[in-house]
Amino acid sequence: MALDYGSKTVGVAVNEGSLVAFPLEIIRRDRENALRKTFRRVQEIASQKSIQRIVVGLPLNMDRTEGERAQKSREFAENVARHTGLPVEMRDETLTTVEADERMKEAGVRADRRDDYIDSAAAAVILEDWLSDHEGSL
Repeated sequence: MALDYGSKTVGVAVNEGSLVAFPLEIIRRDRENALRKTFRRVQEIASQKSIQRIVVGLPLNMDRTEGERAQKSREFAENVARHTGLPVEMRDETLTTVEADERMKEAGVRADRRDDYIDSAAAAVILEDWLSDHEGSL
């Protein structure tokens, strides 16, 4: 499972034993630090889907340095590991949202609908990148 952590949403994607990742859902919250329900939902999905590992996107700056968003993503990943008991890895998510948007354009998703799916589609890109480097061992 991959998670694309944002200030008010978490995009979720899973794979089903292949190198193809599927956008699953977007977990929404009212405030950035209101994460209790988010962790509960991640734990539910992990249990339902028999997830063995979670990959969390790491938003690096274009010069590959880490800023405030990267630190918040690391803290989020640590909390996900604590709540789920699963191994959690970080994965560079540079330009994954751009790639996800391009994929949706190619698939014919209208511009006014892409915002509804962009976070989970970006999580799918993160997961596919990870899977390609790890031979589908998620």
